Amino acid sequence: MPKITIDGKEYDLESLSEASKNQLTSLQVCDQKIQSVQQELAILQTARNAYAMALKELLAQSE
Repeated sequence: MPKITIDGKEYDLESLSEASKNQLTSLQVCDQKIQSVQQELAILQTARNAYAMALKELLAQSE
């Protein structure tokens, strides 16, 4: 029987109410979205750093 641990307590998934299962699904969707947004932020930070370095190089050339 599949189980899930929340705040250190283990629950059988099959014994959860429908409302609890729906909340769990919503929580999982949120966690997936957060992970996706964190990955996107890492990509954007990398791109920003590259743009900043390119700008510094251009400014140094114009001095």
